[in-house]
Amino acid sequence: MRWVLVKAAVAGTTMVALAFLIPLGLMVQKTARERAFTAADRQAAALGPALAITTDQAALSRAVASTDAGARGCIAVHLPAVGSGPARSGAGQTIGTGRAQAAEIAAAAGGRVLTVAVPGGYARLQPVAVDPARVAVVEVFVADADLTRGVPTAWLVLSLVALGLVALAVLVADRMGARLVGAARRLAGAARALGAGDLAVRLPVTGPQAEGSPAELREASAAFNAMADRVVQLLAAERELAADLSHRLRTPLTVLRLNAASLGEGDAADATRHAVAQLEREVDQIIRSTRRAPGEPAPVVAGCDAAEVIRERVGFWSALAEDEGRPWQLHGAEVPAPVPVARGDLAAAVDALLGNVFRHTAVGTAFAVDVTAAEHGVIVLVGDAGAGFDDPSAALRRGEGDGGEGSTGLGLDIVRKLAEASGGHLALGRSAALGGAEIQLRLGGERPAPVAPARRLGRARRAGRGAVRRGA
Repeated sequence: MRWVLVKAAVAGTTMVALAFLIPLGLMVQKTARERAFTAADRQAAALGPALAITTDQAALSRAVASTDAGARGCIAVHLPAVGSGPARSGAGQTIGTGRAQAAEIAAAAGGRVLTVAVPGGYARLQPVAVDPARVAVVEVFVADADLTRGVPTAWLVLSLVALGLVALAVLVADRMGARLVGAARRLAGAARALGAGDLAVRLPVTGPQAEGSPAELREASAAFNAMADRVVQLLAAERELAADLSHRLRTPLTVLRLNAASLGEGDAADATRHAVAQLEREVDQIIRSTRRAPGEPAPVVAGCDAAEVIRERVGFWSALAEDEGRPWQLHGAEVPAPVPVARGDLAAAVDALLGNVFRHTAVGTAFAVDVTAAEHGVIVLVGDAGAGFDDPSAALRRGEGDGGEGSTGLGLDIVRKLAEASGGHLALGRSAALGGAEIQLRLGGERPAPVAPARRLGRARRAGRGAVRRGA
């Protein structure tokens, strides 16, 4: 915008300057020409009294030499012949250096002031009556340099004035553009900061920083501040609503915890109590996260051992798999695999992946979980022998679950966000060994495991997924 204003100022000022400069320069040139011929007429008129008194050549020579033009050899006096009429008035003597032709002198003797072109300039021929019967012609030479005297200087001055006007216009436009661009850049910077999560950013509407900004940009700044305030209010209301809804879950959770305590001993009772305790921890985490102030930094995430978490969650789901008659396999979980992901978040992601297997495949469908130490992270493969994905891209879109009642379409999106937050990714495909769907979860982290177990795992998959650990 700043350069656009400068260019517009240069173009506009240049056109205006030229509109005045060219006519004014031509007028100066015309004035210089008229001034030269007027000076020549004055020089010729100065000899009129001498010609009226005498036609003596010696006296007239002295009179011619006394003038400025005569001293420079620029005046000639053409005397008429004695006893001749006007028609032969040019046949007499010539005092000084004449440049005009005889016919031109004779025409001027007829009573007309003539300007004729001669080598090096013009000759101004002015008739002067010597007596009632005779007419002399005074010739004044006007050089070409006299016709343009002062014109180049005038053009130079006019050009400098025009350049000064253009420079002044550029300076004014640049200052105005700087104010406009500064206000626009502040608005763009505030918008970027707000988009990056800085909810405290605001723009000055009054004061020194806003002084000189256009009214439209000040209105835009005020609208931006109002929008930012509204965003803060909406986010605060959303956090409080999420906290309230999470807190309302405490009552049924308390009932579940009391009922689980009365179940006695056994694997099912222990699993139920463990699930209730985990659910309580998740609700508490949700409440703490939603009540955290916008500017407050998030707590530092401690990593975990992916292999240990996966062994635990697969063991949890193995009870349900045994009840439904699902064969299951776990490979590679015997090697430690540290990842920069919180233990609870990874457990929730693994539960989401295994929950999809149980929800979207028929009872008795086999599944397998592979853990592989990669170059810069850990790869978790969850495959099954089901029908696979009809549209993998649609399955990754948030909220497009098609698994019937109880499916929200959020599970894979939650897993994808966890993978991307750790520097990894989530990919969907088809399992080469089981023939159904395969989900690849890559979690960024250190290189935790040696190459040998990973190679053994690859051979196991190619051999038909020999189980490292199988359900009882």
